[in-house]
Amino acid sequence: MTFISKLVKATGMAAVVAAGLTGAASAQDIKFFTIGTGGTAYTYYPVGGVIANAISKPPGSRECGKGGSCGVDGLIASAVSSRGSVDNVNAISSGLRNSGFAQSDVAYWAYTGTGTMEGKKAQKDLRTIAALFEEHIHLVALSDSGINSVADLKGKRVSLDEPGSGTYVDGKLILEANGLSVKDVTAEALKGNAASEALRNGKIDAFFVVAGYPTGSLVELASAAKIKLVPIDGAGAKALTDKYGFFAQGSIPAGTYEGVGETSTVAVGAQWFTSAKEDDELIYNITKALWNKETRKLLDVGHAKGKTITKETALNGVGVPLHPGAEKFYKEAGLLK
Repeated sequence: MTFISKLVKATGMAAVVAAGLTGAASAQDIKFFTIGTGGTAYTYYPVGGVIANAISKPPGSRECGKGGSCGVDGLIASAVSSRGSVDNVNAISSGLRNSGFAQSDVAYWAYTGTGTMEGKKAQKDLRTIAALFEEHIHLVALSDSGINSVADLKGKRVSLDEPGSGTYVDGKLILEANGLSVKDVTAEALKGNAASEALRNGKIDAFFVVAGYPTGSLVELASAAKIKLVPIDGAGAKALTDKYGFFAQGSIPAGTYEGVGETSTVAVGAQWFTSAKEDDELIYNITKALWNKETRKLLDVGHAKGKTITKETALNGVGVPLHPGAEKFYKEAGLLK
């Protein structure tokens, strides 16, 4: 079992552990806190497992610095698999989850009721805990598919991921920026390994993934089949970044996936959100635990994206107000005036 698997398993077993706690620990000592992530094959879920492990400190834990957790006293956090960004912001607003990861664009549109969320009630209680890492849009096809640009998707079978995901939102915007719409492709709603399998078996021609690289399911796919990442660049990418400030042009380095060269694409920020209704002191302590030196060690070894999750970039691209508890921490840390 890998290190990250152990962490995810540990957080998934949180309720079982809590049920077995005896002695001085009572129900009043325990606080549960959920983190909505994404599909298990992508980046949100394993990173969520690392963070949940880092901020947790069940009653009876050994002291920080003495082999124990440096999380929040009495807190048991768990990473919850979900359909992604849209699903997570909706779950936070409805009270279904305490927090969740989402793309910066999706969260901003949800908070303001604009963009792709225009006509829907603005989710004014949405609050930011931290900016985490950059997510790149992957457009995946087989190397011999003949698909060399977004325009080549016309008439093809393309998975945009599930409608509750940020990938679905961004896939539609990328098509539109390149003069296409969902009606110009045969759209499928496959996620993770299901999309990879469908591509290998010829059931789809391409699929979109929005994730921090390298993402596990694509590493596995590239080792089993000859794939390409289709560039998202040129006039279409410029139109996208000009219209939506949350997109930035970037690239996925050569060798990130076996046999795949450097690929130009666009990226958005992955951020951690909660509700304004969550207790200020709790969110302050969670933010403080996120950025302590012991969490730094877990992030550095827990996932390939972990090293890019830093306190110094925690406020980059934040378009939704900070939770007061998080704001208090960043002011004390000298990151906010």
